Amino acid sequence: MRGSQPSFEFTIQENAKGVFIMKITGVLPALITPVKSDGSINETAARRLIRRLSECGADGFYILGSTGEGILMEEKRRMEMCEIAVDETAGKMPVICHTAAMNFDSALRLTKHAAAAGADAVSAIPPLFFRYDRKDLLLYYKRLAEATDLPFIMYNHTAANGGMSAEAVAEIFNGVANVTGVKWTVNNYCELMKLKRLTDGKINIINGPDEMLVEGLAAGADAGIGTTYNVMLPEYKKIYESFKSGDIKRAADIQRRINTVTEIIVRYGTIPATK
Repeated sequence: MRGSQPSFEFTIQENAKGVFIMKITGVLPALITPVKSDGSINETAARRLIRRLSECGADGFYILGSTGEGILMEEKRRMEMCEIAVDETAGKMPVICHTAAMNFDSALRLTKHAAAAGADAVSAIPPLFFRYDRKDLLLYYKRLAEATDLPFIMYNHTAANGGMSAEAVAEIFNGVANVTGVKWTVNNYCELMKLKRLTDGKINIINGPDEMLVEGLAAGADAGIGTTYNVMLPEYKKIYESFKSGDIKRAADIQRRINTVTEIIVRYGTIPATK
């Protein structure tokens, strides 16, 4: 039996282009990818983890991102994991599949596969290592997003290439029809609030930093995605529900308490410690 019902909404929010889109809300684990010693997907463990997190109240899953180690995996492994997640969730909650890759052609193939496999949305981090101007970022996301009709969620991560400015994210959102939101893994919440203003509040913002879910929600995020949700999802669910009900003090108290656990996880290596 599932626990709390998912709180995501489909096709009810109009974005800046007059297109009706899916809006992600709630708390979504950035799913770790269980693998065997030979690097193949441990399907049994993956399905068990998805079921367990669903029972704990997950409102969806973000797969094969930085937590899911997608960039490090072969295409066929990523495709297999996407198919497993879509099959196991069985349409009960959204699966957002991260498809960026070191090679753009690979990213295109993964994006098209995610759509064919039944993912509810796709997502991608900007090109890695080098800094790109706004024109290049717009072209990158336009080509990738237009490979599918699915909602497309940008992934803004400081560790990738310094992160994108609010202006760059807003330009992409306003310029590409099916770009509907952004996963905001940047600690600058002044920029997040600016982004809300630049998009008239219509962009779907998903908070990324685990330790600052309360801050993200206060700045205007609609949802949270995080690594440590894999091990502390009920607590993040309490934070989200407390904040939404107006009990900010309780939300902040829970955040402070679980941040001590997150500090330990980070100390021993976030991904291996989470696994």
